[in-house]
Amino acid sequence: MSGRSVPEPDSDTVTLRLAGPVDELAAELSDRTASAVHPYEVAALLESEGLTGERIRERYGHPDIFSLAEELYRRVPRAFPEPPPAADPWAPDHLRCALRGLLFALPGLAYPLTAPLWRGAGAVTGLVLAGLVSWAWGQALSHRTYVRLATGRHEAGLTLRAGAPVGAVLASLAALAVAGPGAAALFAVGQSVYLAAAGVLLVLGRERVLAAALSPLVVGGALLLYGEPGPAWRVGLPLLALAATTASAVRAVRGALGSAPVPGATRPGYLSSSPYGLFGLAAGVLVLSLGARHPYTVVALTVSMGPAEWLLYRFRGMSVAALRASATPAGFRLRTARTLTVCLAAYLGLLVPAALLTGAPAAEVAALGAALWAALLLQAFGAGWFPAAVCLLAAAGVLAAAATGGAPPWVSLAWCAAAALALAGWVLHVLGRPSAHA
Repeated sequence: MSGRSVPEPDSDTVTLRLAGPVDELAAELSDRTASAVHPYEVAALLESEGLTGERIRERYGHPDIFSLAEELYRRVPRAFPEPPPAADPWAPDHLRCALRGLLFALPGLAYPLTAPLWRGAGAVTGLVLAGLVSWAWGQALSHRTYVRLATGRHEAGLTLRAGAPVGAVLASLAALAVAGPGAAALFAVGQSVYLAAAGVLLVLGRERVLAAALSPLVVGGALLLYGEPGPAWRVGLPLLALAATTASAVRAVRGALGSAPVPGATRPGYLSSSPYGLFGLAAGVLVLSLGARHPYTVVALTVSMGPAEWLLYRFRGMSVAALRASATPAGFRLRTARTLTVCLAAYLGLLVPAALLTGAPAAEVAALGAALWAALLLQAFGAGWFPAAVCLLAAAGVLAAAATGGAPPWVSLAWCAAAALALAGWVLHVLGRPSAHA
């Protein structure tokens, strides 16, 4: 076949050598010959169809397969259909993301339910400190567990079995050191154990189990709407939710440990998870500093983590689509900027109205929300140190302003806005390169 020279067809001339059999063959094979860029491709197709030289001469009146291939190539117009759109590899699970947002907020029902039992000097400070320790430890442990999950569930179970109890103990000790022994310390211990157990269930994808375990708190919240539930309900329902969550976490870890271990599995260095823990600490400080002035804003921020996670998946899916549509690195960076703008606008479009209902300043909530979302986006792509450093700097600035007591309200806004701008710029720098999405 390669020894024959085939002239390029004249696209302006259509030779109607034979009517009938050739037309029928052209119509029959048109869907496969339309995309051919050379008659040789048509000849190969004819060979695969089993056409012999004798049949070509007798039925189609051509001396050989190449002559017939040239004829079909001329008769069938060129058409290059676009391939069907590929499935989005980052399509989010809508129900799961919505459920996670609710699961972040539902435990808050335990505070108004039990508050009359643990109020006292240093109680709130102890709970806040324990919460910060739990958030920081939980973020680092979650990252390490996700890394280990890439190796195997058994290895992830080992990480959770060792790390979750340590986090609960550290947070409990921090609360005890501030609040001292008493009801507040007991509640802080329960808070610390819950956060450790809930973190286990969320990392292992047991959102529905956690939702079922928290159902007693929903009952308690409903009772509060109708009057005083009494000490037995105030204590019993949170303890029931705590026991169910802890038991579910233990069972989930045992299930993971029951998986077959991976031979020769290596452990990642602890330093690789450190920036995620530092970010958890900084984020906790920034959220609680705003919550100290507008408590219900914490609820809005907490619930918004569900939509925030959904938008993280959408950013990745839209980035893959931008890779397919971009012809130059500059074009891809421009599309990345547009994707970032769309996702941030969607997130703030949900967060800010919810925060305004609590009486919080819209600008500060928007700046804090943008900073947190951009930091989470960078972490999703493995860039941990820069968002941790930026958020720590912003948290230090906000704490310093609060310590002076006379700082104007715009100082916190300035720190959050500066962090948001820095993180958004870093997103474009890091994620505006096609190699980041390979």
